[in-house]
Amino acid sequence: MSPGLLFAEHALLPSGWAQDVLLAWDAQGQLTQVQTGAAPPAGVARAGGPVLPGLPNLHSHAFQRAFAGLTEYRSVQGGQNDSFWSWRTLMYRFAGCLTPEQLEAIATWLYLEMLEAGYTSVCEFHYVHHQSDGQPYADAATLSRCLLRAAQRVGLGLTLLPVLYQTGGFGGQAPHAGQRRFLNPTEALLRLLQDLGPEAAVQGARLGLAPHSLRAVPPDSLREAVAGLTALDPLSPIHIHIAEQTQEVDDCLLWTGQRPVQWLLDHAPVDRRWCLVHATHMNEDEYRRAAACGAVAGLCPSTEANLGDGLFDLPLWAQAGGAWGLGSDSHTCVNAAEELMLLEYGQRLQRRQRNVLAQADQPHVATAMTLQAVAGGAQASARPVAGLAAGQRADWVVLDPQHLALAGLSPQDMLSAHVFGSHRSSAVREVVSGGVTRVQQGRHALHESAAQAFVQARSALLAAV
Repeated sequence: MSPGLLFAEHALLPSGWAQDVLLAWDAQGQLTQVQTGAAPPAGVARAGGPVLPGLPNLHSHAFQRAFAGLTEYRSVQGGQNDSFWSWRTLMYRFAGCLTPEQLEAIATWLYLEMLEAGYTSVCEFHYVHHQSDGQPYADAATLSRCLLRAAQRVGLGLTLLPVLYQTGGFGGQAPHAGQRRFLNPTEALLRLLQDLGPEAAVQGARLGLAPHSLRAVPPDSLREAVAGLTALDPLSPIHIHIAEQTQEVDDCLLWTGQRPVQWLLDHAPVDRRWCLVHATHMNEDEYRRAAACGAVAGLCPSTEANLGDGLFDLPLWAQAGGAWGLGSDSHTCVNAAEELMLLEYGQRLQRRQRNVLAQADQPHVATAMTLQAVAGGAQASARPVAGLAAGQRADWVVLDPQHLALAGLSPQDMLSAHVFGSHRSSAVREVVSGGVTRVQQGRHALHESAAQAFVQARSALLAAV
């Protein structure tokens, strides 16, 4: 990398839209200056359109991209409803056959897709650790290193979250065969984080921990894992699936007499380090308490819709001062703008209102959502990716002002048209991550070769299922 300068006529800063913005960054890919009202210096490159902060994707299971679209059929008989739980059975079949080479090819394509769609970093919730028979690889970090290499190859910022997974249900139920590749003793997972530290540091990746869920991590293990992680790095992020489905809430009540989020807040040191992924089914008290502790809500609208999870009450969360960010989770959709659209549309359908997530100081809903998603995603990533400001990573997206949906509009209306009136990624002209241009004219340089490798990996995986 090398230092650089860019002049933008319009850029979306953390405080809102600004004109005549000069961006400067250093050889480490970090912004050193964001000057507004600047005269364009001679010889300095000009952005080809409005500049947006790159969006962090705060929840990803990379391998699931390989079977997106392949579970859209009724898989249960006898009048039972298809649900998250029947989908999970199908997912386990794919997870059981995955090879390291396939994971790396799938993740490389996925991470490239993310860049082309306006994401500039990802939180990878990584839970396939072992060989297909459940035995550890000779190098326990084999699959984690596949993900690190994939992100480095395409230039996507990474927060890697190895998953702690130990039980098959609440109350210490034994895991079943479909989960054998996920399982680790607490000390083994903490050792994995220590082993990955130097390699992650070299490429600027962040490490954290993901207790999979309350049903998969017993209370003692959760406590030991959080304490062990804090001893390694007191600022590292902690992500957990919680209250995604009503059955999970019912099972937790049966086990403890408490709802999942209620139990977690009473038994774990939840604070700004935590990301509560989904948190779909909370009562009003849980919304209030979880927001007050500073945790980020990790929302994945396309996956939550695909699995029939339900709708998060984002206005209630916002009233309590809660932060939130967006993830693409199972990757039925890999499109930053489309996740924003689906999030707003879900709230509209629930309330029968429009522009639900607009704010008094940001009446354009696409602008308001983008700024909130960037701030919450940065907090959950524990990386300096909180937007176009000095000290943050030089991550941004340039929109195409000549795109039919955007042509002739003001910057805030261009963003609105990008989210609500285009094909969602078709107006992305350029994407920069860490000060390096990764996408030009909507295409990553590795697009063709990565796509071919992905198709080959998926075909081999499908033949093995």
